[in-house]
Amino acid sequence: MRVLITGANGFVGKNLVAHLQERKDVEVLRFCREDDPTSLNSLVSKVDFIFHLAGVNRPQNIEEFKVGNTDFTQALCAAVAASGRNIPLLYTSSIQAELNNAYGSSKRESEEALLNLSAQYGNDVHLFRLPNVFGKWARPNYNSAVATFCYNIVNNLPITINDANAKISLVYIDDVISKFVSVMDGKQSGDPFVVVEPYYSTTVGELSAQLYAFKESRQSMITEHVGVGLVRALYSTYLSYLPPKEFTYEVPKHGDARGVFVEMLKTKDSGQFSYFTAHPGITRGGHYHHTKTEKFLVITGKACFRFRHIESGEFYELFTDGESPEVVETVPGWSHDITNVGESEMIVMLWANEIFDREFPDTYTMAVGTKA
Repeated sequence: MRVLITGANGFVGKNLVAHLQERKDVEVLRFCREDDPTSLNSLVSKVDFIFHLAGVNRPQNIEEFKVGNTDFTQALCAAVAASGRNIPLLYTSSIQAELNNAYGSSKRESEEALLNLSAQYGNDVHLFRLPNVFGKWARPNYNSAVATFCYNIVNNLPITINDANAKISLVYIDDVISKFVSVMDGKQSGDPFVVVEPYYSTTVGELSAQLYAFKESRQSMITEHVGVGLVRALYSTYLSYLPPKEFTYEVPKHGDARGVFVEMLKTKDSGQFSYFTAHPGITRGGHYHHTKTEKFLVITGKACFRFRHIESGEFYELFTDGESPEVVETVPGWSHDITNVGESEMIVMLWANEIFDREFPDTYTMAVGTKA
């Protein structure tokens, strides 16, 4: 399958190209701003589907809206008609098409040109009236507040907010591309408008606060809820603006004669992740918790875990090593310790269900001892 992408070097175009290149059944042809419009007929004659993403939204003068949007779309429609082939077209319009401004009018007129093509020649037309699209590779200080905020915050530049309560509607680039591909594959259609979901609504103030929280999380080590929804998409976008020198950051490391203890990540409601080392023969722990729980995973080395019930005195011990991954959980009411019984350094990954609080550590010293 051959597809033509107009505006292939733009924000949306680059992401679409990246996704389509992952498929072995799609060949991508591109038309970009610097290309000669007279080549449209030749390109169109070779393809089975057209993604029409090219357009103008930040012109030097207002007349460019008509030239870059309406006139170019009409030229594309003429090329499709001249091919005599029923080539489906997908067009990225804008929610501004509903408004009476120069940009919106040019987008609406482009839609009308495509609908006329469909009515006259039967070509399937899929129109996307997109709100603010955000994600990797969007240009800052151009047409995306998210891109501008991410770029400035990453680079310690101020951001300008005129109205923190101003509403902003967003769709994420990967969701947009997923819908595009679904349309191309014949799994999704519209009448002729296609809606991208999920569709996010927030305020400018909430957006900026969330992005600043990502930046601050490297210091606090407390991650945001980055696993789902808008926060997940914003976090991915924020990270995409980091320069390579910012790909790493230091975390606290505490060392003593036993080994080191390093904290990696803290969460707001699901505890924290750390790791520690122990030299041969070293024992760590020797305490119990009333409510706090932990999971230990020996990465390298050999370990002996010992437990003693603080009320009944019951004793239990077990052995694990890095060759056979096995999680060991500490249980409230049982004092516990871990000893490196191997001949090399032991490295252990640790998860605790709560962030350590020095004022209320829920950690009480009590030697485990050995089996009687």
